[in-house]
Parts: sequence; structure tokens; C-alpha cells
Amino acid sequence: MRLFHWSLTAFFCLAYFLEGEWLNMHSHAGYTVFLLVVFRIVWGVIGPRHARFSDFVSPPGTAIAYLKQLVNNTANRHIGHNPAGSAMIVALLLTLSVTTLSGMALFATEGSGPLAATFVAFWPGHVLAEVHEISTDFTLVLVIVHVAGVLLTSVRHKENLTRTMITGSKRR
Repeated sequence: MRLFHWSLTAFFCLAYFLEGEWLNMHSHAGYTVFLLVVFRIVWGVIGPRHARFSDFVSPPGTAIAYLKQLVNNTANRHIGHNPAGSAMIVALLLTLSVTTLSGMALFATEGSGPLAATFVAFWPGHVLAEVHEISTDFTLVLVIVHVAGVLLTSVRHKENLTRTMITGSKRR
């Protein structure tokens, strides 16, 4: 999961910063993000216990309650994903799906990419461009909120969650 996380981070950054003149590399980085998202969704269904969505995804009300507790410094520490973190995973997977699929659809309107020979190629390109840009920007906002949440949770629970995502070990 750590390799997935950091690969997704790297390829999203590549796609984000390579748009424009580097369209070929931008699209390949975007395809890689799409494949990583598909992998994570499949792994979330068939993977080991702690990787499965059924193990950590909770209702939105639980995430909101956790965030309130975190602000009040009364939130319980979690060995795995906390409720806010699990909500962020779902939100990021959804926005990354919209971002990558709208990018592939936009590319299809130009006669390129894996969706070029499908009905998607006839969708209005200007609408797809707007969807792609808005979803990309929204994903970036979520990433910033995610990083802020990791930092806040690290401070509140007195642990380095970034190190945990590098080493894979977390104190019990």
C-alpha cells in the first residue's frame, strides 16, 4: 500500500505539472494514475484485511464526529485509518476517477487514447475540458486538506504519520 500511495502521489504530480506542452507525458502519467486507482479499488475489495474498504470505511457522520473530536483534542487514536482518513481515501479515489476518465474522454475527442473508438469521442470537448480542469483542481484541494489532516493528526496524537507511510510501522 505504501508503494501504491507514493506512486499515486508521484504520478499525480507529474500529470499536474506536465500539462500543456508536455501533453504526451501528461497523458501517460494520467493513464498511470487511472491504473493505480483501478488497482486500489480492486485491492480494496479482494486485498488483505486492513486494505479492504469494509475494514475501514465508515459512514460520513462518523468522520464528522471524529473531526470535531480532533479539533477538541478528544479524538481516539487509530492503529489503521481514522474515520476522516478513510473518508479522504474515498473522496480522493472518486475525484481521481473523474479526473482521469474526463482526461481520457477529452483525449478521445481528438481521436486519441483508449476511448477514441467509443461513443465518448463524440462528447463536447469544451465540456470535458472544464470537467477535467475542475476535477483536477478539486483533487489538488483534497490533497492539500489530506496533508493538513495528516499533520494535524500527527501533532494531536504525538506520532509521525508521514514516517509511518514511509516505514510501514506504527506504534501500538
